Amino acid sequence: MFVPIMLFLVGLGTVIFHFASPWWFTPIASNWGFIDTTIIITFWVTGVVFVGVVLFTAYCTYRYRYRKGKKAEYEPENAKLEWWLTILTTIGVAVMLAPGLLAWDEFVSVPKGAAEFEVVGKQWDWAYRFPGKDGKLGTSDARNINDDNPFGLNPKDKNGRDDILINDSELHLPIDKPVKVLLRSIDVLHNFTVPQFRAKMDMVPGAVTYFWFTPTKTGEFDILCFELCGVGHYAMRGTVVVDSVSDFQAWLNEQPTFAQTLAEAENDSEKSSNRVFGEADSPDRGIAR
Repeated sequence: MFVPIMLFLVGLGTVIFHFASPWWFTPIASNWGFIDTTIIITFWVTGVVFVGVVLFTAYCTYRYRYRKGKKAEYEPENAKLEWWLTILTTIGVAVMLAPGLLAWDEFVSVPKGAAEFEVVGKQWDWAYRFPGKDGKLGTSDARNINDDNPFGLNPKDKNGRDDILINDSELHLPIDKPVKVLLRSIDVLHNFTVPQFRAKMDMVPGAVTYFWFTPTKTGEFDILCFELCGVGHYAMRGTVVVDSVSDFQAWLNEQPTFAQTLAEAENDSEKSSNRVFGEADSPDRGIAR
């Protein structure tokens, strides 16, 4: 009797833990409520199957336990049972897959008029790029990456000269405005995730992935990397701040453009060169020699 009782307690405990568990979804802050619905449907299907299998196993271990003088009946096939299992399994799989396919179709079908920005992942930081006044992002190439051009933008592309660069882990977005998120990695696999937005997507070196969402609540939310990307993976975090439209625009206006970043880098390089040549030609250094 020990085995069926323990199996029964496992099934009962699973149901109790599901409803009494303190760990549940974070409060949603985007338009992706359908993602929660899809996950809940999966929970119900897999949960019912799990509890059913456990209780059925408990019943079988009790009903067909060893009893002296009883002989087991050998029945290698049961066509009726196999058909029922096939039909029920097919229905269960379809119920789980259909909502996910519908959610995925919406996830990558960007609405017209959605603004866009780029997320750049690197070990172990986040950086962001917004289009400038022309509304277009310039082209990029990993071969262009250097200390003065960490985003790898093409200096000859006019569309990229006014791109706004945020080389910082804090991102700002306007509330109630749909945005298309372009995702790019410059080293290894990463995954951009904001749990409250129910939005996540892999970032693959050499490719640009994307999704879209609409922030629906103001506040600060954690940005996480959900792909093991090296020893600093645990520290690859950031913050997204959802602002009013006016506050977001004020923040965006304070950020440097690609052209300004290049100009600043050139000025720093000239100052450094002048300082080196000045020290080499100074009388004091000549006397010391």
